[in-house]
Amino acid sequence: RTLRRDKFFAYAYAPMSVNTSAPRGAQLSRRLGFWSSIGFVIGMTIGSGIFRTPALIAERVPDPLAMLAVWALGGAVTLCGALSIAELAATLPQAGGLYVFLREGWGRGAAFVFTWSELVLIRAAGLSGIASVFGEYALRSFGYDPVGYSAAADYCAVAAIVIATWTNVRGVQTGALTTGVTSAAKFGALALIAAMAVWFGSRAEASAAHFAPGQAPVQAGLFGLAFISVLWAYDGFADLSFLAGEIADPQRTLP
Repeated sequence: RTLRRDKFFAYAYAPMSVNTSAPRGAQLSRRLGFWSSIGFVIGMTIGSGIFRTPALIAERVPDPLAMLAVWALGGAVTLCGALSIAELAATLPQAGGLYVFLREGWGRGAAFVFTWSELVLIRAAGLSGIASVFGEYALRSFGYDPVGYSAAADYCAVAAIVIATWTNVRGVQTGALTTGVTSAAKFGALALIAAMAVWFGSRAEASAAHFAPGQAPVQAGLFGLAFISVLWAYDGFADLSFLAGEIADPQRTLP
């Protein structure tokens, strides 16, 4: 019994001293550096959601201050999650990310169920939604209405998923480079939209009076739906932890 108890405590506290210098054949190649990791986080967080959700949130919460409040609340919850993931990732810098955290905290059963949910439901639904928005916007960029060309929009979405998959299969550095380029494009697009809002807003006699309470009441159920949309727009901050086994100096880089 004493031997089993000693083994239990040794296993329970092992995550606090993870050995990241395992033999070469027992670990992935650590090729992702600090800036590649930054680009990955930005690329996964800033997706198609931020270009689609603001209009839906404004429709569900027809009050300027309440609309800003739901974004701020979602940001606060996301920040708590990001800080928790940063600490866990530094303690357990192993490939698998959330799977590893759940396995160590709640056991293999919970980790197994979560991972399969990610594969067949969570990731599948998220990727299809992002790719669908990409397909619609791609058609609009060429002057076509996606409503009249729904099949073409679907083909564009499928092509985007195939290309992204092929890029990541080619290698982690190729995937990181592609993510960095697309991250710069998305960040630049958002910066341009914000600059145009300031420029045209100032010319259109923008005023703080526009933040007056809206005429329509804010319903609790719609506020909750808007909050879910905000969390989806902020999602992606934890995805780098899945690549912990491919990050150089993970205990320093991941946080």
